[in-house]
Amino acid sequence: MSETRETPTPDPAPTRRGGDTDDQISLEVRPAGTGQVVIEVGGEVDMLTSPQLRAAVLDRFAPDSGVELVVLVLDGVTFLGTSGLAALIEVREAAHAAGVELRLACTARRVLRPLTIAGLVPLFDIHDTLDAALAAT
Repeated sequence: MSETRETPTPDPAPTRRGGDTDDQISLEVRPAGTGQVVIEVGGEVDMLTSPQLRAAVLDRFAPDSGVELVVLVLDGVTFLGTSGLAALIEVREAAHAAGVELRLACTARRVLRPLTIAGLVPLFDIHDTLDAALAAT
């Protein structure tokens, strides 16, 4: 007579949800001078978070905002996915249409590499520091 043993099935791995702290983006918006706005971006810029980035930047392009320059500080970004790249392209086009100058401040490889691979670096005015981005003419 043979004995049959059931091997217990392990519980499935936990599923990541939109509420995970890893899936969040931080956006700090502040004025930097007359007509200048700085947006410091941190965390992951992906399919779940790129709409927040897009909205935060596009809000600055309102005709009555008086904004002439927006600088995105991206050194705090931990991941830049294709949705994030698409959001950057969209805000660049919207800035151009609104007559607002858009500059990026970033030295992080995790941001510059996806921009480079996608061939997008020539589309953006990229500076090493926030001060350099604000001072550029």
